[in-house]
Amino acid sequence: MEMYASTVIWDGGGKLTVYDKTQGVQNVQRYVCSVFDMKPDDVRVMSPFMGGGFGSGLRPQYQVVLAVLAARALERSVRLVLTRQQMYVLGYRPAMIQRIGLGARAGGTLDAITHEAVTVTSKYEDFHRQETAWSGLLYKCANAKYAHKLARLDLATSCDMRCPSAATGVYALECAMDELAVALKLDPLELRLRCYSDRDQNADRPYSSKSLRDCYRQGAEAFGWNKRFPEPRSMRDGNELVGWGMATGIWDAFQMPIAVRIVLSANGHAEVSCATSDIGTGTYTIMAQVAADMLGLPLDSITIKLGDSTLPQSPVEGGSWIAASVSNGIATTSDAVRKELLRLAKEMPNSPLADAAPDEVALADGKLVSKRDASRAVSIADAMRHGAVDRIEQEKSTTFADDGSHSHNTHSAIFAEVKVDEQLGVIRVTRVVSAVAAGRILNTKTAHSQIMGSVVWGIGMALHEETLIDHKFGRIMNANIAEYHVPVNADVYDIKVIFVDEPDEIINPLGVKGVGEIGIVGVAAAIANAIYHATGKRVRDLPITLDKLQR
Repeated sequence: MEMYASTVIWDGGGKLTVYDKTQGVQNVQRYVCSVFDMKPDDVRVMSPFMGGGFGSGLRPQYQVVLAVLAARALERSVRLVLTRQQMYVLGYRPAMIQRIGLGARAGGTLDAITHEAVTVTSKYEDFHRQETAWSGLLYKCANAKYAHKLARLDLATSCDMRCPSAATGVYALECAMDELAVALKLDPLELRLRCYSDRDQNADRPYSSKSLRDCYRQGAEAFGWNKRFPEPRSMRDGNELVGWGMATGIWDAFQMPIAVRIVLSANGHAEVSCATSDIGTGTYTIMAQVAADMLGLPLDSITIKLGDSTLPQSPVEGGSWIAASVSNGIATTSDAVRKELLRLAKEMPNSPLADAAPDEVALADGKLVSKRDASRAVSIADAMRHGAVDRIEQEKSTTFADDGSHSHNTHSAIFAEVKVDEQLGVIRVTRVVSAVAAGRILNTKTAHSQIMGSVVWGIGMALHEETLIDHKFGRIMNANIAEYHVPVNADVYDIKVIFVDEPDEIINPLGVKGVGEIGIVGVAAAIANAIYHATGKRVRDLPITLDKLQR
């Protein structure tokens, strides 16, 4: 949550080292080189740690250009820090008007869906994301129509903010599904099960994996959904009305081309390098874990280098694609290291691996071991010593072949409990259960933290966050953390995260999907649906504040 800042070090001779708050150092490097007609070798961008991105660091912001401009003009080092107020024009989740219509049979199957959206953008840039076709990825429906339009206003350009498109588009869809369940006198969970689709309806193809049914089942069991009384205002706790709501979440399981360098020393230490970023999601941790596993070394024998534009190529960290991309990138480069070690081991006198093929050996406990016979092994140190090699260095690029035969997504089921003071209208989100299916989870602790944080942001989206604009001057009136409300400790109660086992042998060799954004999708809808269940009042525009409940 730190302020945006750029520090430009004047290295002499026109060369610069730039420390920037960014989710992609090479993206900033390319931009600076383009603006100032500089060579990539003359601009090094560093961002080894970042306090908060949430999408705002996906593109270079103007302070880095101004800082470089000043450093070049003065031929000295410059630091430029934006004030909190200035940061409010760097980007925002675009305001949106959505129209959604559902046509269904009495038995709870969908016949028709229409979903239209009008989204805000600036006068000088058509920024947009896919907002309306998420229903086709979740529910069976023979007839669907989607439309998306832009409204150009005298505002700064909006940006990718905390799961762009799905967080807002799925909000409308899942609230509409709840309204349909009420109209059909069906349990909201039962309606979703009756409309469940095993295929991507938009592209008419199966999923590489979809364990959403298990998310529904495990989430409902953990929440106690079967104890819900269906009628609004039928559940109470003293002076408070109790509401239970649920919603579905979905996000894309993206993968991006990436390069990883591994340097293995004869002393059994490995340095793993990639220009990717860690924006607080645990990239350092999972890179070290995957490398230790692939190279058969202790975790403390792995060093990770990232956030430096001179390192091997990486996309920006966003879209929930870095964990899957960089992990499989490490696996690819580790394979190259293993093959080189096997070549050295085969040259040893009386080598126990003389006749072993590359796919018949693995790295484990500092050794190259036969998969067929664990007693046939050569230590990494011995292989390198006999080969008179001090270090093995490999750098490989990884791409992800996609023949278009399967769709790749993550899924979730969110169950929320709210308590609403009947007299004052104060809303508390007292319980949330989020059951997530996201392929192989690399680190349960860091993934759990991401989902918890996403749920908190979902609470903010549902109840707190609102930008107030002076429509005469186009200025943001609450451009400070005191007046732009976000959830604090007192607003967050019990959050339970469940990771549903979801093997996926199609998406990539490690079966990894991302968890960065799936955690927020559907949270606001589950809360809004719970508020309706508690009060009998349907509020369709966010945030849901006291005055809207009193209307």
